Amino acid sequence: MFPVTPELVIRAYAAGIFPMARSRDDPRIQWVDPDPRGILPLAGFHVPRRLRRTVRRDPFTITCDVAFQEVLDGCAEPGPGRDDTWINEEIAHLFHDLHDLGLAHSVEAWQDGILVGGLYGLALGGAFFGESMFSRRPEASKVTLVHLVARLRAGGFTLLDTQFVTEHLQQFGAREIARPEYHAMLHDALSVEATFPEHLSRPPLDYVLNDPPPGP
Repeated sequence: MFPVTPELVIRAYAAGIFPMARSRDDPRIQWVDPDPRGILPLAGFHVPRRLRRTVRRDPFTITCDVAFQEVLDGCAEPGPGRDDTWINEEIAHLFHDLHDLGLAHSVEAWQDGILVGGLYGLALGGAFFGESMFSRRPEASKVTLVHLVARLRAGGFTLLDTQFVTEHLQQFGAREIARPEYHAMLHDALSVEATFPEHLSRPPLDYVLNDPPPGP
């Protein structure tokens, strides 16, 4: 069996393939290229009215790449509605290394100095591959998703890959596309020079609700 390295993972994502484990305790990795593929259109991102009010109320302190390992651990833990996860120890180690390379990023939500939600993913060119999210307070992960989309729009990203479409993601406008269409979008996105901004110069809804995406 050949070793799975961060370089191999990068090549796989660039080819539209990503790693998963059958369960958190399964040491094996399987490579997945689903058809159809889930995406969340950045220009058509929908923020439900209640969530808009929450974001404007600003109940969380939002940071980026401050607690990547803690976010990864939170996403790997079982939670409400999920008895198990697909993030095994090897995938966790690989994404830790990808974070050290400046390619994997996290968005964190804090309350009273405690991490209460977050998400993480991988950035290559103008494509961001959303991996997982978790929440320990109502709407914490949803708020981090809004902040993620704001940063992707501000940084010039063109593709937010969700891999699959869940009922949770459908409320934000996620949809399925055929594999050939996805691979064409991925090819175009990889040629884009995008940056993942740690900070925003304006409130996140200013980026998310405007079309076309504004600059930084």
